[in-house]
Amino acid sequence: MRVKRGFKARRRRNRVLKLAKGFRGRRNGCYKRAAEAVERAMMQSAKGRRVRRRDFRSLWIARINAATRLSGMSYSRFINGLKKANIGLDRKVLSDIAIVDPQAFAAIVKRAAA
Repeated sequence: MRVKRGFKARRRRNRVLKLAKGFRGRRNGCYKRAAEAVERAMMQSAKGRRVRRRDFRSLWIARINAATRLSGMSYSRFINGLKKANIGLDRKVLSDIAIVDPQAFAAIVKRAAA
């Protein structure tokens, strides 16, 4: 007698096919091809999330570097001065301060230089 597997298998396949919506060719309608494509897409999206964190950190560093150079200091000396002065601001906050409030950032640079 043939076993049809019931609604749970259909639900699993439909979930994969829904994730494959928008893929080209057989990858969006054929379950086997769609499952391969979705697995690969999930791996790529996880990798992309890690790369996004890297990209944002480099953006923040570039912004801080530009702002510190306007105050006459290099980025590396600024970060070293922050550590010596026990100022515990991270790069995200520092870049935001540099954009929103340049006077406050100049004061932080002055504290780091002292």
